[in-house]
Amino acid sequence: MAFVELKLQIERSVADALDELLQVHAALAVTYEDAEDKPILEPGPGETPLWQQIVLTALFDGETDTEALLASLQSSELWPANAHARFAPVADQDWVRAWMDRFKPEPFGKRLWVCPSWHPVPAEATVPLLLDPGLAFGTGSHPTTRLCLQWLDGAELDGKHVLDYGCGSGILAIAAGKLGAAKLTAIDNDPQALLATRENAERNQIDPTTLTVALPPLADDFRCDVIVANILAAPLRELAPAFARWLPGGGRLVLSGLLAEQGNEMQERYRPWFDNLTITQHEDWIRLDGVRNRQA
Repeated sequence: MAFVELKLQIERSVADALDELLQVHAALAVTYEDAEDKPILEPGPGETPLWQQIVLTALFDGETDTEALLASLQSSELWPANAHARFAPVADQDWVRAWMDRFKPEPFGKRLWVCPSWHPVPAEATVPLLLDPGLAFGTGSHPTTRLCLQWLDGAELDGKHVLDYGCGSGILAIAAGKLGAAKLTAIDNDPQALLATRENAERNQIDPTTLTVALPPLADDFRCDVIVANILAAPLRELAPAFARWLPGGGRLVLSGLLAEQGNEMQERYRPWFDNLTITQHEDWIRLDGVRNRQA
């Protein structure tokens, strides 16, 4: 089936009304993109913010009479004044195959590979982690996940208890388990993430007796050897005392989800409790890792 797409740039204030208008006119899908390269990186809980200037794309059946459609849209009071709309054909293709082809086995360090289920595991993948893209965040493709996986690949985890705080797909907890950790705790405030973590752990043959998957908060007496948290700067600031409480002296801390310009401020936030705080950068993102000091 062929399609035709309509593109136009709009103000954020008219996005919802225009979305409804397009769906009344049989749009199959409506998507938004940032028109000015001004990403929104830290929305608050439950927020779904939009950019000030948006490129809107609406997809229609390929048999649509585009001239009649545009005339009908422009006759509506919801149509933005001076909006410049352009139509373009979209060639038919195997969309599922095109999506699957984006994801291939990929190494993260010397041992660890993340492998989609539809690809054979490479012979050189010493520690394969089987993971398909899904609803929960974390496939290894984002720089912050990559930075955490690379740290785990190079760490000595045998017999350790690893906490994955904000587990998403469970990729970091599962990677730790496959790299030798004896006990895993995966925490997230999204029930969908907890479901994804359990399913991915089962697929990777993680012993269910070694894995705890739960909503926060953790028990007051919780302790672990390693904390990995790939979330956002604001909650990481707030969690600093809790992370310090959960780790004994010598415990290891790994934080990501941080932009490069947030690194120095986050170092200072954690310095009272952690030594050897080291920043590692990949693209615009960083990882901050350190060692719990032995002060009371």
